[in-house]
Amino acid sequence: MSLGVDVWDPAMAWGPLVILFIASGFAGYVDAVVGGGGLVQIPALFSVLPGEAPATLFGTNKIASVVGTGNAAWRYARQVAMPWRATLAAALAAFCLAYLGAAAVAWLPRQALRPVMLLLLLGAAVYTFRRKDFGLEHRPGLAGNRELFWALALGGGIGFYDGFFGPGTGSFLVFLFIRGFGFDFLHASAAAKVVNVATNLAALAYFVPHGHFLALPALLMAVGNVAGSVAGTRMALARGSGFVRRVFLGVLVVLIGKFAWDTWWLF
Repeated sequence: MSLGVDVWDPAMAWGPLVILFIASGFAGYVDAVVGGGGLVQIPALFSVLPGEAPATLFGTNKIASVVGTGNAAWRYARQVAMPWRATLAAALAAFCLAYLGAAAVAWLPRQALRPVMLLLLLGAAVYTFRRKDFGLEHRPGLAGNRELFWALALGGGIGFYDGFFGPGTGSFLVFLFIRGFGFDFLHASAAAKVVNVATNLAALAYFVPHGHFLALPALLMAVGNVAGSVAGTRMALARGSGFVRRVFLGVLVVLIGKFAWDTWWLF
């Protein structure tokens, strides 16, 4: 297992670490508001540490993300009336299916998902943009066994996707909690954080025992991620669902651009 200090000359180590710290801080901010921090953190890792194995970089990313996302979930839970029944059911299903999704990478073509995800993201963006009141009021529409069933289905589906592929998981969660459960953006983002913690823990259950992480970068990035998540949750709680909605649309635009670029290169 690498400790994250053997891959650099000691005299050169702090440059890459500072870049990763700053990137993880911004990622933590974005992720705390509406998800999508991986769009910042993962490219930063691949750019700064091009010689490391992808699994090692993904494991390092997950360690930083789970700490920052856990902090955001805790802060939301202190300020927002959390819909725990749906949230915990979705988190449990997500944890179980995320591990299966990671295992499915060996026998399913991941690249085939890109065009499908691009269409889904476009649909979510158009739907959110056209419905000006979407996610601005908290009106839960499910209860009892029906709520539990759909929470398990949502968590299982998103968990499998996160373990198998990953990009856009937080944004999909926010959209589905609003569209399927009637949450506003603030409650949907809070619930999404709890589910994201579960999927990250499932991924770490594979990465950490196999030594796929760099300890020093992961530690510093976790600190940066937490700092960003503190700022992000404070901003979201202070400015409410309207602010989260605007950030959500911005993240969707970036995700659509990324998926469109990646899909173009497939052909």
